[in-house]
Parts: sequence; C-alpha cells; structure tokens
Amino acid sequence: MPSTIMVNMLWTATLETLYMVGVSVIIAEVIGLPLGILMVTSEEGHILENFWLNKILSFIVNVGRSIPFIILLVAIIPFTRFVVGTSIGTAAAIVPLTVAAIPFAARVVESSLKEVDSGVVEAALSMGASPWQIIVKVLLPEALPGLILGFTLTAVNLVGYSAMAGTIGGGGLGDLAIRFGYQRFRGDVMLYTVIILVVLVQALQMLGDKIARKVSRH
Repeated sequence: MPSTIMVNMLWTATLETLYMVGVSVIIAEVIGLPLGILMVTSEEGHILENFWLNKILSFIVNVGRSIPFIILLVAIIPFTRFVVGTSIGTAAAIVPLTVAAIPFAARVVESSLKEVDSGVVEAALSMGASPWQIIVKVLLPEALPGLILGFTLTAVNLVGYSAMAGTIGGGGLGDLAIRFGYQRFRGDVMLYTVIILVVLVQALQMLGDKIARKVSRH
C-alpha cells in the first residue's frame, strides 16, 4: 500500500491532471466548435459556400494535427512563456494541450456535422431559414450526440497528452511518474500513476457515452 505522503502526492497530481484537461478541453471546444462549423458550412453547395476559406481552414487544421505532441510541447515554449510567463508547471502545460486539441476538436465537429442528413438542411432552407438558424436549430441539435462523443474523445486524448507534458515539468500525473517514478527507479509510483490514468480514461468515456445516449433519446 502507498504511504500517506504518496497518497497525497497522487491525489494532488490527479487534481492537476483534471485541471489541465478540463481547462484545455473547454478552450479547445470554444475555438474548435466554430472552426468545425465553418469548415462544414463553407464547403461547396453548403449554406456558406466559400472555396478559399474552406481550403485555408482545412490546411491549418491538417498542419496542426500532423505535428506530434511531444514536438509541439518543445516548439511552442516561447509562445507558452509569452502567454503564462513560464514554460514549467500546470498552467504552462495548458497552452500546448489547448493548441494540440483545437484542430482535433475542429475535425470532430466537422465529422459530426457531416453526419446530419442533408435533407433536413434542405427542408430548413425551403422554409426560409437563415444560415444562422440552420446552424443553431438544425445542424447542432441533430449532431449533438456525435458532438458529445467527439468531445469525450478529445478529453480522453488530452489525458494521455497531459501525461506526456510531464516530460518537460508540466505537472500532473505524468510529471509525478517521471520525477518520482522513472528518475528515482520507483516502479510502484509508475504503476499507481498508470492505474489512475486508466481509471480517468474509463470514467470520462463512460460519462460521455451516458450523456450521448441520454441526449440521443431526447
């Protein structure tokens, strides 16, 4: 059994991980949601068709998704320092986590909205609905279960990314595993952090699935 000190350290690291993931997911969804909506609605034949806007947004998102997170962590250290004043700690880790999550969230939104039956959109257009009304009253409500599952997937990925942020002193369970597990040859610490990460992922996935099912029934 872990000692009281170790339990306190694991508890603190878990709260830091939840904080990092929570803040990053919220910011990423706030930016990724409108980005994904624009990517869908600016496609050819859609309500806000714009060829160049669609291509530029798709290119930016593809570039963001193609950069491995461990490289992104190091590459944007100057930007992280500019935003939060430091490149070490929980607050600093939120910056690369958010940057990595935004393009992923945008693609999730795009994928969910594309699953909406085009006939529903055409029916709304025939009744004189504006593009804004179609987005708010047709696309988003119809795609809501898929969006919730997508946001859950984003959060699950960020749990893994947050652990990776520990390699540069990002705080949380990853940082604890590196400093007290790997560097001090404490296999038990590594095991405890892995178990907690698995539990967090399972809990997030179950919660997301439950909410999506409830929304789908309504």
